[in-house]
Amino acid sequence: MVASTENSDARSQAEERAEKKLDFYKHAGVYVVVNGILAAVDLSTSPDKLWFFWPLGGWGIGLLLHGFSVFGSTNLSSVKERMVEQELERERRAEEAARGESAEDD
Repeated sequence: MVASTENSDARSQAEERAEKKLDFYKHAGVYVVVNGILAAVDLSTSPDKLWFFWPLGGWGIGLLLHGFSVFGSTNLSSVKERMVEQELERERRAEEAARGESAEDD
């Protein structure tokens, strides 16, 4: 039963990560299409006064942050997981050492 729950948790986490990646790819696609249209409109209507780079840059910052939250945080979460495991191991060793000392006192 525990293995089934662990598999279910792992699957739901994998599905969540996949969904976040798909959302980012959709966001990037919309970014390219919309900014392409804005650039085309700007270049065809007022090539002497370019403004399309403002939404391109502003939205690009948002897309960059979105990408980091999807792909960059994976590395951070694995670092956090390793730190948690190290702390749990340290606490386990400290408990074993404390039990060893109390057994020697008896």
